[in-house]
Amino acid sequence: MTFIVAEIGVNWDGNFDLAKEMMINAKNAGCNAVKFQAFEENLVKDHPERSRLVKSTISKTNIETINELSKSVGIEWFCTPMYPEAVDLLVLFVKRFKIREYDSRPLLENKISPLFEKILKTNKEIIISCQKSPRNITHYHNPIIKWLYCVPKYPCEISDIDFSNINDFDGFSNHSPQIIVPLCAAILGSQIIEVHITSDKSKNFIDNNVSFDYSELTEMVRQIRISEKIKKIVQ
Repeated sequence: MTFIVAEIGVNWDGNFDLAKEMMINAKNAGCNAVKFQAFEENLVKDHPERSRLVKSTISKTNIETINELSKSVGIEWFCTPMYPEAVDLLVLFVKRFKIREYDSRPLLENKISPLFEKILKTNKEIIISCQKSPRNITHYHNPIIKWLYCVPKYPCEISDIDFSNINDFDGFSNHSPQIIVPLCAAILGSQIIEVHITSDKSKNFIDNNVSFDYSELTEMVRQIRISEKIKKIVQ
């Protein structure tokens, strides 16, 4: 069954009630997990929404609350660490880690970053987004690593997406506003689908331009599950 991840990311604005609402809706839609982000203030110091972003990062002050919310809702949560020290913060709470497309670029050149090295030492599953095929890199066959095809454009157009090498990847990380795109990825064999979600498209949540609302998320998951049943029949 396709492992579907609803990325809450920074769209919860540091509001625990909203984080719980988003977890509940992700679970009700049929998602398998939700995902957050962990970054240092220095990484977003030049962003016009810096103060909002800082409130939404997973940190020492909020990680236990996020973990308790996840338990109360009954849905797995994990996170994208963007600096090595975040791995130490997260390791006791998550089953897996995510590496964003930007941090995967050294790997595609067979270079080992301090962040990747630290995550690798945890021996937990690592989900890595990248745009180019990872087939020829050293860690391609590492059993704890799952690779997601990702176009790092926010948002990306359907014309930006090239599924010709989709079979080189384990899944797809979506930045398109059209649910047909992750649905096609799933039909083509992606075992992991990651999409951003928002509670309200009419508001100015930071990642709204690449996010699905609850109804879109529910419809996407429904169609992916139908496609799985069809594939079983034809097999």
